Amino acid sequence: MAARTSGSPARATVVTGAAGFLGSHLVDALLADRWEVLAIDDLSTGRRANLGSASRNSRFRFARSDLVRLRQLPAARRYFHLASPASPPAYLRDPIGTLAVNSTGTSRVLEAARRHDARVLLASTSEVYGDPEVHPQAESYWGHVNPNGPRSCYDEGKRFAEALAAAYRRTYGLDVRIARIFNTYGPRMAPDDGRVISNFIVQALRGDPFTLYGRGTQTRSFCYVDDLVRGIRALMEAPRTVPTPMNLGNPQEITVRQAAEAIARAMGVRPRFAFRPLPEDDPRQRCPDISAARRYLGWAPRVPLNDGLTETVEYFRTLVGRRGRAT
Repeated sequence: MAARTSGSPARATVVTGAAGFLGSHLVDALLADRWEVLAIDDLSTGRRANLGSASRNSRFRFARSDLVRLRQLPAARRYFHLASPASPPAYLRDPIGTLAVNSTGTSRVLEAARRHDARVLLASTSEVYGDPEVHPQAESYWGHVNPNGPRSCYDEGKRFAEALAAAYRRTYGLDVRIARIFNTYGPRMAPDDGRVISNFIVQALRGDPFTLYGRGTQTRSFCYVDDLVRGIRALMEAPRTVPTPMNLGNPQEITVRQAAEAIARAMGVRPRFAFRPLPEDDPRQRCPDISAARRYLGWAPRVPLNDGLTETVEYFRTLVGRRGRAT
């Protein structure tokens, strides 16, 4: 049975993966801008609690559905396709499901947008660049990805989703935008999602040493979630001629060890480290070239790392306080 929206079709939007960390923040921003929102999520990695404030809004509807098996999506003016496991533990637990949602699930969303003459945004990832040989990474770089490694279900799944979106754009003239999202952090991250920021905060709250892979010299760039949502929405509402794909992330590059030290300062603890071997295909460098976003969207991150960490640490203190040390 097809899920349904309510209210004015002119202000209707569908968000897949809506109960996830990023999706839930996007839902809140859309509701604040008076959109009618249908949130779709199978809750395999998302949490219904992330949509707590949205659930009290009369313009919000939630459908617990597996996008791969959903027969038909409802009419809308905007489709934001964020459905996919995004953290290594999640996609490594379910590699086939990850590939399915990025192939069949993406096809479902693109077909709905074509059927209803709507605009669609695909949430892709910096992982399409793999372990890059070009630095920083610009959209013109084709990437360096292992198609058969353990991370390929996500890396190649997103590369296929991009190829499918581009094919719909060329074949049908579909108005599709592709956001290549770099490391993002903030409240509502899952404590067990295996990401750098959440790992370090939870370890500090437990009194455990920070786990560093290799020597912690690999680099990342961290964008606060409010900035990222603002970038996604700017890309969706930009003129149709805007280039795509487009990088969205923070160009301020730091090592993973520096990130751990920044978190230790924010939490008032002394950093201790436990060193582990580098995971297979772990990228050594990750930093976006956001020249296109600056030029075409007038977008760049605004929230300094220290400010974003303060908000994120407070969220995790509250979360761990509710759940106890078992978190």
